[in-house]
Amino acid sequence: MRGDAMTTHYIDLRVVPDPETGAPQLMGVLFNKLHQVLVQLGTNDIGVSFPQYSLNPKGLGSVLRLHGAEAALKRLLQQDWLKGMRDHVRMTEVSATPAGVAHCLVMRKQFKTNAVRLRRRRMKRKGETYEQAAKAIPDNVERKPNLPFVVLRSQSSGQTFHLFIDQSLPGKERSEGDFNSYGLSQGATVPSF
Repeated sequence: MRGDAMTTHYIDLRVVPDPETGAPQLMGVLFNKLHQVLVQLGTNDIGVSFPQYSLNPKGLGSVLRLHGAEAALKRLLQQDWLKGMRDHVRMTEVSATPAGVAHCLVMRKQFKTNAVRLRRRRMKRKGETYEQAAKAIPDNVERKPNLPFVVLRSQSSGQTFHLFIDQSLPGKERSEGDFNSYGLSQGATVPSF
C-alpha cells in the first residue's frame, strides 16, 4: 500500500485456550487468519510483535500485538477475518502506543534443517548425482532451530510449515519501513512494551 509504515497505534489479541485446543495451536490459527487478511488487503503497513515472547522456555505466548497507524488498524478491523475464532480471542480497542517506549525488530528466520531434502533439491536443480550433492551439502549443514515458531498452512500447497520468529530485545533504534504479509520485517521496528 504505502512505504514507511507508522506504528503509532496497536491492538492486542489474546488467544484463550480450552481443554481441546492449546494456546500454540490457537496462535497458529490466528496468525494464519492474519496472514490471509493482510494478503487480501494488499497492505504492508501492519506489523506484529509477541509481548510474551520467550527463548527459555521457548514460546510466543498467548498475545499477538498488531502495530500500525490508527487508520490501518481500523481498516483491518472492518474485515471479518476473526470469523470462527471469536470464542477463542479477546481483543482490545485500537489504542495509542505509549510514549517513549523502546523498539524491537520482529522477523522471520529460516533454517536449513534437513540435509537429505537439500540434497534432493540440489540434484533436481543442478542435475547432480546423490554423491555430488552430498559432497556439496555435508551433514553438518543441518541446524537445530532454537527460536519460537508458529505452525502455519501454506495457501498454495496446503502443506504445514514452521514459521520461526526472531524478536530482538528492546533497545533498537526506531526504524520505519514495510512489513510483509505476516506482519514481519527485515528492517522496520515495532514498539516493545
